[in-house]
Amino acid sequence: MNLDYFFVGKIRLSLLTKLLINPVNAVYLRGLAKDLGVSSNTVRMELKKLYDMQLIQEQSEDKDTLMSTKTKYYFANTRHPLFNALRNIILQYVGLDQIMEQVLNKLGNVHKVYLIGDLAVGKNSLFVDLVFVGQLDKVYLSQLVEKAEKLIDKKIRFVVYHTDEFDLDIQRDLGVFMNLME
Repeated sequence: MNLDYFFVGKIRLSLLTKLLINPVNAVYLRGLAKDLGVSSNTVRMELKKLYDMQLIQEQSEDKDTLMSTKTKYYFANTRHPLFNALRNIILQYVGLDQIMEQVLNKLGNVHKVYLIGDLAVGKNSLFVDLVFVGQLDKVYLSQLVEKAEKLIDKKIRFVVYHTDEFDLDIQRDLGVFMNLME
């Protein structure tokens, strides 16, 4: 089943992917138009539809007090009754559910796993970038990752930190991330 049909178009699917993968992300119209490579009017119409369905919320922020310009930010409505169901569908679409099942649940001594890169900011990508923290057998991890890659048809890139070496400086350097072990 292709989600393009379910979500009535690639733009809507891209917007939902961006907003639901990491619901703490807030996005704005021009940034979305640039990321998606479409006109701001196209994005505006899709955002309005998602807002009318109450799947997203908006918030205005003063950008320039001298010129009285406001920037509208959009973010997922985590209180929407369908939020969890839709988010799970999106996670399945990008393959994160398979990674959780095939890799994380079989590793054992994992303290934290972070999703970073394009997927963490809600962009669909051919790559899944992960940071593992714990005492892991890297050879076994590589075998599990290889199996998961075949299931999700994406390349998984990862780095492993021992619990003792992972600190706040490293965490800050990750950029936008999503903790997969919450």
